[in-house]
Amino acid sequence: MKMIAKAALAAMLATTALSGAHAETLRLSHNTGDTTTWHQGAEKFGELLSEKTDGAYDVRVFPNAQLAGGDQMRQAEMVGRGALDVVVTSAINVTPLVPEMAVFSLPYLYADYAQVDATTQGEPAKLLEDILRDKGIEVLAWGENGFREVTNNVRPITAPEDMKGLNMRVAGPMYIDVMNALGANPQQMQWGETMTALQQGVVDGQENPIGAVIIPQQVFEVQKYLTTWHYSYDPIFLGVSSDLWADLDEETQQQMRDAAVEAMEYQREITREGTAEGVAFLREKGMEVYEPSQDELAAFREATKPAFDTWAAEVGTEIVGAFQEAIAEVQAD
Repeated sequence: MKMIAKAALAAMLATTALSGAHAETLRLSHNTGDTTTWHQGAEKFGELLSEKTDGAYDVRVFPNAQLAGGDQMRQAEMVGRGALDVVVTSAINVTPLVPEMAVFSLPYLYADYAQVDATTQGEPAKLLEDILRDKGIEVLAWGENGFREVTNNVRPITAPEDMKGLNMRVAGPMYIDVMNALGANPQQMQWGETMTALQQGVVDGQENPIGAVIIPQQVFEVQKYLTTWHYSYDPIFLGVSSDLWADLDEETQQQMRDAAVEAMEYQREITREGTAEGVAFLREKGMEVYEPSQDELAAFREATKPAFDTWAAEVGTEIVGAFQEAIAEVQAD
């Protein structure tokens, strides 16, 4: 009986090893740490893809842009040339490769999630997907980083003039222009370097979404003031190398796309839940939170209009117009 049991166990292990050997490993890189909703969405994609393909694919998730040497701006370019398999990154991080991606983050373009969804989950996003496809990236689904809020350690931000002179970490080129318009001193910096820079006072503040970054990355431990100015929205997307995509049969392509859509739906849901509960949580953690009135938001909108106009011209009237039209339709409803 012992010999039979050992033989059965050996056969089972051999079968497991054989099936594991046939699983193709995909490397997925994303910008942030392993506590964020980005990471949770990436892991969900791996789980779903494995389920839908009966274990044919194994997704290894690498946070903090590890596979790009910590350079979050390089990830999309690496996927485009096939050096990475899959990426989860934000639109603003892709603007060096595709300037048109800045359209999502134009200051004060959106007022609420309904307007966001009309573009990221509607026809306007397809215009960007076509451009990214030309760069070697097949976008499978759109997720959410969220509305970016401002934090700092110097003073409450209640009006545009409060930004003057602050050293602010920013994620991409468009935000440099926005901060310059507000009189701040922008410093483009990888996220992996930012928490240390905040702790050491190298920069005074930063701007990021509450649910996706500020809470899970515990920014509240190194920042005192937060203003919910909703000045810019930042989606993320899950994209795969076009070379890899082209080698898949139609069934596998559909399975991969379905897994991505479900994963990003989940990621948007938990991000918005975290954001909805976030202000109260941050106050409990000792942050001083300022929520501007509509008149105060109008002052920020006016102050950042030069950056809006500059980047709207960079993006192009066709794309900006398509986004504004979709937003107007939601407002009309």
